[in-house]
Amino acid sequence: MAGLMLRRFSAVDFPDWAALRHTLWPSTAQGELEAELPAMLAGGGLAGFGVFDGRYLVGFAEVSERPYGDGCDTAPVAWLEGIYVRAAYRRHGIARQLVTTVEEWARARGLSELGSDAELDNVVSRLGHARWGFEETERVVRFRKVLR
Repeated sequence: MAGLMLRRFSAVDFPDWAALRHTLWPSTAQGELEAELPAMLAGGGLAGFGVFDGRYLVGFAEVSERPYGDGCDTAPVAWLEGIYVRAAYRRHGIARQLVTTVEEWARARGLSELGSDAELDNVVSRLGHARWGFEETERVVRFRKVLR
């Protein structure tokens, strides 16, 4: 799509970034998602990238450096914390561009693996990960029992 620009987020992007994060993670209040952005970026171990159509945010990816990643062989690792592209902009390579930018961020930090995860029932995300070059390493079902 012509006219799209991919760049790293800055503080001026927080409201739009938080709104799109809320679309991806609707169970968390948008205000809470926005409130955590300054601290996330200040630490240096997390980056956020957005794709803009003019001033309109159409997609984003967040990446962090984790001490380890389930399914990864090296440590520390880069971890794709979240990725989302608005429905009207999908199937145009935007997510792939975001993943490529995340990979570049990780390589610049000396990291050799990029991990990620998706819910078992999120088939769209799992298929996207496969298209972006990820390989599935494991499946997990977690359990709990409340003790009284």
